[in-house]
Amino acid sequence: MASDPAELKQAIDALSARFDTMISLIERAVPPAPPKIDLNAADAFVWNAGTSSLTPVAKVNRVEMVLLKGIDRVRDILLENTRRFAAGHAANNSLLWGARGMGKSSLVKAAHATVCQDGTALKLVEIHREDIDSLPVLLTLLRDTHHRYILFCDDLSFDHDDTSYKALKAALDGGVEGRPDNVVFYATSNRRHLMPRDMIENERSTSISPSEAVEEKVSLSDRFGLWLGFHKCNQDDYLAMIEGYLDHLKLGVSLEEVRADALEWSTTRGSRSGRVAWQFVTDLAGRLGRAV
Repeated sequence: MASDPAELKQAIDALSARFDTMISLIERAVPPAPPKIDLNAADAFVWNAGTSSLTPVAKVNRVEMVLLKGIDRVRDILLENTRRFAAGHAANNSLLWGARGMGKSSLVKAAHATVCQDGTALKLVEIHREDIDSLPVLLTLLRDTHHRYILFCDDLSFDHDDTSYKALKAALDGGVEGRPDNVVFYATSNRRHLMPRDMIENERSTSISPSEAVEEKVSLSDRFGLWLGFHKCNQDDYLAMIEGYLDHLKLGVSLEEVRADALEWSTTRGSRSGRVAWQFVTDLAGRLGRAV
């Protein structure tokens, strides 16, 4: 017996609504396919762990290599390591550790820019500290591409009860697949062993086998073949940094004219570093009515 057309339409509408609800639930349960990544879109990218995608960076925030003063030895070591890697030769993961504001992250970005200017195709991919757990996913994505990559993590460190360092250890050196040949990992940190001293001491005091506990904690930094130390600069290096910035920005003043102000600036900040030097020059440019 045929149903009333109005009742039939009402039943179809109800069924359609249920199908729409079911489709919506399925879409929530199944993540969308990651967007296709155009690795030719830029020389630098930022890794987005939530969407498993790389966001191209049109203009990298960096300082030119010639403006990095007082770090000549580590500059040459990292640049040579980067050039060897870009050329397809063996190269080490690198940990840049030490005093704040002394150009650790600036050196990584400047080394990448210098190698690219040499005509070598090299990609810089930044991964945020909180996304370290997703590093294996990123390495899988990059493994089978024809580009070469510097994975860069700025201000890498681990606190109490943080176990994500184990994922980093396995990804860098020790997993079944290991680090891809086309990837090298550069990290900056204020800590040489990437973990606070009291955390390591606590492991020693509470463990049945103290030496093994300490080995577990400090073995992460052993995954980095290069340890490049950055130390607080002396007054001459600090003034040389300022003079380099003044010449580069063409502010029309000499170092001797601003020497006293520059030294007072560092005294009020309680430190001398490349960052403090740049902050002084920025303030000076503002007082002169100039942009930087």
